[in-house]
Amino acid sequence: MIYLILFLEFFKIGLFTFGGGYAMIPLVKEVVLKYEWLTEDRFFDFIGVCESSPGPIALNMATYVGASQGGFLGSILASLGVVLPSFIVILIVATILKKISDNVIFKSAVDGIKPVTMGLILSAGVCLLVKTIGINYGNNFEMNFDYISIIIFSIIAIIYILFKVIFKKKINPIILIITSAIMGLVICLIFK
Repeated sequence: MIYLILFLEFFKIGLFTFGGGYAMIPLVKEVVLKYEWLTEDRFFDFIGVCESSPGPIALNMATYVGASQGGFLGSILASLGVVLPSFIVILIVATILKKISDNVIFKSAVDGIKPVTMGLILSAGVCLLVKTIGINYGNNFEMNFDYISIIIFSIIAIIYILFKVIFKKKINPIILIITSAIMGLVICLIFK
């Protein structure tokens, strides 16, 4: 039964999410908390792992949740569920896009989807930021600031901004991820 649930839930997420993996985060969070597959704290930890791992975050999330709940077969079915809708839609769109790309109704539908996509991505970003700095906004609102996370976030933000201002280029995200991991390890070794 768990295999069917994993496939169907991730299929729905893949089918109804526009805007990529980050827009899927609120939907994945809702599903994993509904079925109690992960706690909220563990969910936010696992987002960091999925983001730092190679591959699309949505596929990484589906694979991780599937593996944690149904082993190897669960990971395959959850992964297949999340990518199958995109695969089907892209095949359909590729065959008919030339015919409908100038259609007013199609353009209007795409324009209507854009704000929802931005809202989902922004929601995921704000939730991650708030949780990372130590604000729990669930049933029991708590503010236990994680000063180490705030310091690391601030340093990474300053590095990003300085790099952009001085070199007029974006810094490679891999460098930021590795720098954050190193700072976390050093701070942990020094203070804990």
